[in-house]
Amino acid sequence: MTKFIVILLVGLVFEAVGVVFLSQGLHEIGEVKTVSAGEIGRIIVRGVVNKNILLGTLFETCFFGVLLYLLSQKDVSLVWPLTSLGFVITALAARMVRHEDISALRWTGVLIIVLGAALVAWSEQIKTKAAAPVASASATITEK
Repeated sequence: MTKFIVILLVGLVFEAVGVVFLSQGLHEIGEVKTVSAGEIGRIIVRGVVNKNILLGTLFETCFFGVLLYLLSQKDVSLVWPLTSLGFVITALAARMVRHEDISALRWTGVLIIVLGAALVAWSEQIKTKAAAPVASASATITEK
C-alpha cells in the first residue's frame, strides 16, 4: 500500500501543478467576452501558444498516466476517492504560486475532503485484513 500511496501523491502533485499552470494561462489569455465563433477561435489560438496552458496540459497528461496505472492496480472505489486529496495540494499550490486568498471556510471544506479520503483508505485496510483469513482458510482446505 505504501508504493500505491507514493505513486498517488506523485500523480496528485502533477495534477495540482497542472491546474495552477492552467489557471495562470487562462488568466493571461483573458476571458471570453462574447459567445461567438470568432471570440472562441481567438481564445483557442491564444491558448494553443500560451506557455502556461501548454505546461498545465503536460502536467495533467502526466497525472492521467499515473491515474491509469493506479486504476489498473486497485479498485476504482479506492483510487478515485483518494484523488480528492489533490484538492489539498492544489489549494496549497494556489496559495503559494498564485497567492490566492483561501478562507477558513474553504480550508474547512478541504479538511472534510481529507477526512473522507481517510475513511476510504481505512476501508481498504479493513478489506485487506478481512480477506487474509479467508485466503489462508481456503489454502488449508485445498491442502487436505
